[in-house]
Amino acid sequence: MQYLQKTLRLTFAEGVQMLKVAGVEVDPLGDLNTESERKLGQLVAEKYGTEFYILHKYPQAVRPFYTMPCHDNPSYSNSFDVFIRGEEIISGAQRIHVPEFLEKRAGDCGIDVKTISTYIDSFRYGAPPHGGFGVGLERVVMLFCALNNIRKTSLFPRGPQRIAP
Repeated sequence: MQYLQKTLRLTFAEGVQMLKVAGVEVDPLGDLNTESERKLGQLVAEKYGTEFYILHKYPQAVRPFYTMPCHDNPSYSNSFDVFIRGEEIISGAQRIHVPEFLEKRAGDCGIDVKTISTYIDSFRYGAPPHGGFGVGLERVVMLFCALNNIRKTSLFPRGPQRIAP
């Protein structure tokens, strides 16, 4: 696997453009499906010589309501995914930390604000601006080692025929 000295960062719009040039139709304000993500990984490897990159500024409409919109274009968000070999390994974002804005976003998305009032109140009580991400370590190891099955990276793999260690 090739890595660059400085990690490649592409905006979602740049990724969509690369796919369009390659003949893949993608909604510029939609999400990428697995096939499109894999194709983009192939295109990135060919163009930039790396299999590790970050895609950021995803469309706001495909991210959770609590994701902070971009300050320069609210159709996009302060969010990102990290990829190895065209497979997402990390997904993250800056979270909205202004209670009134969070209430508005929740309402706009059809979420009853009463059901998340303790979360919103945490920002009134002093919770700082923050972000979050999720990482699939077994997936990272599988892709880094070029293994063909995630079960090869799990201490206790589960499946239809195996539910106990």
